[in-house]
Amino acid sequence: MSTYLKSLDISGSGLTAQKLRLDIISQNIANAEVTRTANGGPYRRKVPVLKSEGSTVRFKDVLEAAKEGRLVDRVHRRLEAASEGEIYHTQYPLGDDLKGVKVESIIEDQTEFVPVYDPNHPDANEDGYVMYPNVDITQEIIDAMNASRTYEANITAYNAVKQMLQQAMDMKL
Repeated sequence: MSTYLKSLDISGSGLTAQKLRLDIISQNIANAEVTRTANGGPYRRKVPVLKSEGSTVRFKDVLEAAKEGRLVDRVHRRLEAASEGEIYHTQYPLGDDLKGVKVESIIEDQTEFVPVYDPNHPDANEDGYVMYPNVDITQEIIDAMNASRTYEANITAYNAVKQMLQQAMDMKL
């Protein structure tokens, strides 16, 4: 039962992280034309820094384990044990300490501002250039699509675990 709950927690953390990521992207798009903030300069694009919690196993290591058949062997042993009414315990290939993902911080993108020649603008410098935010709308849309698809994938995983949990409970009744 705890494996199911752990899986739900991991998917839930992914949902939370992607929701925040989408919120930051919308904030960037909304401020793409702001040339003067409370700090005095143009708006600076914000980027969430996501970090996995728990295991530090690399994806490359998991692929190597799969190539060597170690993951398949574990699955076969679990299926054999289940068919005999036993439970086969083993450490997960990614580690037992997986906890999902968290937003470690939100940083400001340090790329250069975009100079636009507009001598009549109130924020124009002595050469007539206005510094606009370092927000690229196309990149923000691509990031939003990625975050949205990742959010959907987490919902799919969450619902699959929920369905497996329900089926397991129905079998015990």
